[in-house]
Amino acid sequence: MPKLAVNDIEMYYEIQGQGSKLVYISGTGSDLRNKPNIFDSPLGDNFTILAFDQRGMGQTDKPDKPYTMMDFAEDTADLMKAVGWRSAHVMGASFGGMVAQEFAVRYPELVDKLVLACTSSGGKGGASYPLHEILDIPIEESTKLFLQAVDTRILESKTNEEVEEQINIWKNRLSHAFGEPGSVKRNGLRRQMMARKEHDVYDRLPSLNMPTLICGGKYNLISAPSNLEAIHRQINGSRLEFFEGGHPFLDQDLKAYEVIIDFLMNP
Repeated sequence: MPKLAVNDIEMYYEIQGQGSKLVYISGTGSDLRNKPNIFDSPLGDNFTILAFDQRGMGQTDKPDKPYTMMDFAEDTADLMKAVGWRSAHVMGASFGGMVAQEFAVRYPELVDKLVLACTSSGGKGGASYPLHEILDIPIEESTKLFLQAVDTRILESKTNEEVEEQINIWKNRLSHAFGEPGSVKRNGLRRQMMARKEHDVYDRLPSLNMPTLICGGKYNLISAPSNLEAIHRQINGSRLEFFEGGHPFLDQDLKAYEVIIDFLMNP
């Protein structure tokens, strides 16, 4: 289990694959022990991927103090330096996309190309769905609220039986992701969510000049299409693509990975 001293923590990371270097920054509550993960995606066949459990998550340390978006960006920069990567493509999904924006603004010299997936800039660009508000409410209620946002088609176009099936699937996923009240896992997630709540990089995005792809699902209200459009307007020369899916559009529309791979591999 590889760990490195990064910033003020011990961070768990993995490097797999072959090809150009790609730093992947994962979403809220992610843990590399959960399968499938980014190494099982089509990206794993085309890039040497550096992925990691963020502070408060998985096998990385969970310091008992507030976390900030600057902390997450500095963790990423320090890990890259610790493994000897002078620069790389960077992809962030969901919360990871927020970190990727903060990272790219603070450390543009470390970023070759940037992919921002199903994410938000905060500030005038709009915030993502307030997940911190559903963390401590009963799981049945939080699941229904989450489903209304994760993919608007789930509750609109299915039979009652199909809806109940989806509710049960996502209830189990959220129960596992949230952890038990008062647990180390829940506390780490709460600190991550509070950093997420304060995220605001909108006014700093025009400083970015690396090639940037912004992408997401058409039916996503966790980070709505309008949020991605706002990021696109702020980054000169960026490219915006929407796909047939909700928040997990990468798993719902096979064309999404094709577009991302083409963007990263070609001029």
